[in-house]
Amino acid sequence: MSKFENKETALIHGGISIDERTGAVNIPIYQTSTYKQDGLGKMRGYEYSRTGNPTREALESLIAELEGGVAGFAFGSGMAALTAVLSLLHSGDRVLISSNVYGGTFRLLNKVFDHFSITYTIADTTDLEVYESQITEDVKAVIIESPANPLMTVTDIQAVADVSHRHGLLVIVDNTFMTPYLQNPLKLGADIVVHSATKYLGGHSDVVSGLAVVNSAELAEQIAFIQNSTGGVLGPFDSFLLIRGIKTLAVRMDRHVENAEKAAAFLSSHSAVKNVYYPGLESSQGYDINRRQAKNGGAMISFELKENYDINKFFESLELITLAESLGGVESLVCHPASMTHASIPADIRKKVGITDGLIRLSIGIEKIDDILADLENAISAAEIK
Repeated sequence: MSKFENKETALIHGGISIDERTGAVNIPIYQTSTYKQDGLGKMRGYEYSRTGNPTREALESLIAELEGGVAGFAFGSGMAALTAVLSLLHSGDRVLISSNVYGGTFRLLNKVFDHFSITYTIADTTDLEVYESQITEDVKAVIIESPANPLMTVTDIQAVADVSHRHGLLVIVDNTFMTPYLQNPLKLGADIVVHSATKYLGGHSDVVSGLAVVNSAELAEQIAFIQNSTGGVLGPFDSFLLIRGIKTLAVRMDRHVENAEKAAAFLSSHSAVKNVYYPGLESSQGYDINRRQAKNGGAMISFELKENYDINKFFESLELITLAESLGGVESLVCHPASMTHASIPADIRKKVGITDGLIRLSIGIEKIDDILADLENAISAAEIK
């Protein structure tokens, strides 16, 4: 529970925000691997930086407060955070995953955890009856993205959590797209929230990091043990950068979303565009659910051009918007999910869940919206096959 009523204030002053020893208003970078002990068993709170580091601890306390959790954990990447969470499972367990999730999540289950006989099933978490019918005796957890990557599919987190808990499942929500500023899955019934903090939380495309937050002391103890045992921790300098990024999350996200709403409206009314996927549009799937569980539609948009447009030419013609992996930085980015972020998903599965070869994903930045829209217009015009 945050000590601040307003999230904008908690982003800046939440967690351990001041160094008690010196009064520094920014937590120092404790760039050390080990700590002096005053005698056998007499430590000053820290012994080894894999186990605990003051800079990382400040970050972990901050994300726990922002998500309304019991404890937070910082890792070297979002995938490291998810790996630690999935390490709670045992051989023979099965995981349900939303029908479109980040390709790295699919790859982790399909190519790594399968070595330990932990399996997965792709589930339609937007249809509660269908979802519940897929819960078999071996299913122990569900991984939800809402909005999901890359089709922005919205899942009713609270409803899925209620169904899942009736069957004893662990509910894991990837909240990367929304951030704790726009959505708080733990308050909707999730057990664990994970973030690729590389994205909006860092916000400047200069740090790779992952975070996890849990809703119980029992899970906190288990994840702490896994984090220390496997060692995929975030270093002190990257922890410092992430704290700094989080301080400006509210003002950045407000601008991201303002721009995204205008970009989505522009694309949805464009004669060259066949489909737009953005949960902030009233016509979108799950609009009412998303409005109920999140502050707004976020800043990620996917769309498809009509058949008489060449997407390769579209990508080549962009000048402001950068073709690149990742998302959530201050700069606008674009990617081709089928060959980039979701290339690890087999083509037949991509086709089945609707990730077409023509799908384009936009991460709308905080540039002047007029410049973003002009770049999109110029690239679309150049892509027309005449």
